[in-house]
Amino acid sequence: MLSTAQAVCYSFAMGLVILLCRTLPFILFGGKAGGKDGTGKRTAKFLSFIESIVPPTAMTVLAFNAISGPIKENPQNALPVLVAALFTALAQLWKRNALLSIAGGTAVYMLLRAVL
Repeated sequence: MLSTAQAVCYSFAMGLVILLCRTLPFILFGGKAGGKDGTGKRTAKFLSFIESIVPPTAMTVLAFNAISGPIKENPQNALPVLVAALFTALAQLWKRNALLSIAGGTAVYMLLRAVL
């Protein structure tokens, strides 16, 4: 059990980390886009690169994490997870509708779990 002093220190540290995580991008990239020294163009290129790379990377990590969890817990039931993930990916590529792909993948998973 934590003492009151430890709880206060931990709360302060967590608050500081959250504050820094939220303000650091504004501090680093808050300058004007076209400064006299030419750094604005490099910053804009870097930000556009980050904007194009980070979302797909984060989605891939989340997808693999979501798929690997149930497979690690019960390897015998890996088939419904893999088929539902494949269905979700194909539905997204086909219709480009996130709601349809996620709902369809969930329905396929639930149906396969009930049948298998």
